[in-house]
Amino acid sequence: MKLRLWDINLKVRLIGEALFNMLFWMYFPFITVYFGSSFGNQIAGILMTAPPIFSIIGSLVGGALADRLGRRPVMLFGASIQTVMFAMFALSPSRWMDYAAFIGIGLGGAIFRPASSAMIADLVPAQERRQVFATFTTANNIGAVLGPALGAVFFFHYRHELLWSCAFVLLLYFIAIYFIVHETLPQSEKHEEHSVSIRHMFKEQWKGYGIIFRDKVFLVYILAGIFALVTIMQLDLYFAVYVTNYVPAQTLFNWHDHALVLSGKDIFGFLLGLNGLLFVLFILPVTKWFRNWKERNVFILSTLLAGVGTFALGLNTNIWYLFFVTIIFTFGEIVRSPVTQSFISRYAPEHARGQYMGADNLQYTVGRFLAPVTVFLSGWLPPMGVFSIILVFSFISVLLYIQLFRIHPE
Repeated sequence: MKLRLWDINLKVRLIGEALFNMLFWMYFPFITVYFGSSFGNQIAGILMTAPPIFSIIGSLVGGALADRLGRRPVMLFGASIQTVMFAMFALSPSRWMDYAAFIGIGLGGAIFRPASSAMIADLVPAQERRQVFATFTTANNIGAVLGPALGAVFFFHYRHELLWSCAFVLLLYFIAIYFIVHETLPQSEKHEEHSVSIRHMFKEQWKGYGIIFRDKVFLVYILAGIFALVTIMQLDLYFAVYVTNYVPAQTLFNWHDHALVLSGKDIFGFLLGLNGLLFVLFILPVTKWFRNWKERNVFILSTLLAGVGTFALGLNTNIWYLFFVTIIFTFGEIVRSPVTQSFISRYAPEHARGQYMGADNLQYTVGRFLAPVTVFLSGWLPPMGVFSIILVFSFISVLLYIQLFRIHPE
């Protein structure tokens, strides 16, 4: 599906989300360091466990409202919460208010995302969704590559200006959604009973989530995703611990009488940059290469590449070898990204698409809770012991994906 043929909704969203994600990645990677310097690392670590809980609530509420009220109103609601919270963060006189604003930003984003994904599914034919989701992922990852480098300067030296810029961009995005974006909720699902109480509406929507969580296919899909994501999320967890602590300083290259020598921390920075760069350069062509592959095979290939690539990291500490296994690991992540969204948009019934999109985010939240267990285990196990556990997680995910497509053939 060529970009010029896209619906105006998708074009507005692509531009708005690309701009916002650039600013998001200028502050997000440094937020734990920011709170750690204010409250101490132990308290900051405890505080950072709360945002995922609010994200779960926001995703479920956002998905339910998207099916009931429509995609556009929920997106406007989520964007308005984020705009207000960024302004509050910029004006905040205390670190506790900063923390409350940070949670509010995450909550607004969690409410926004299910409606946003459901709108793409509403507008794009099933056979084109992988390519469209991949385009959005590319736009987001351009920010993920450039944002941290800029944020290292702007967040610590020009934080108020950065936060006001985020608020201003989100305000413009809110205005664009309000005046340009049109509703895409399927006509058959628009309800006429406007007098229904809010309490009754939420009761009906939570009843809908009860039906979703009794869906065996969906539960197997979520479990398989959790085990796969525990592996994939190691990039900024045990991956970072291992490279920083176990990889010795070494020369990247020599030029005449000069040599570029990198420490373990420097090498991790290069590997992180390579991961982001590969995402930006290859997600669209990789999605196109695998366009005719069955989703089952893509999920299995992705999980194996991520698991084997992570395990192989512990076999050698040479910098060029580490670059090679990072490429393997990253391609596992790239292959997976568009297919997860296309699968759930295809599987979800049209009348509950927003709810399924919201519930789908649980695999990321639960995966993010479980993934740090590798760092905890590293205090008792040698590196290859931890990497072996990560590999076992990926094999469990493969078995669950095989089971998923046995009970739900494509």
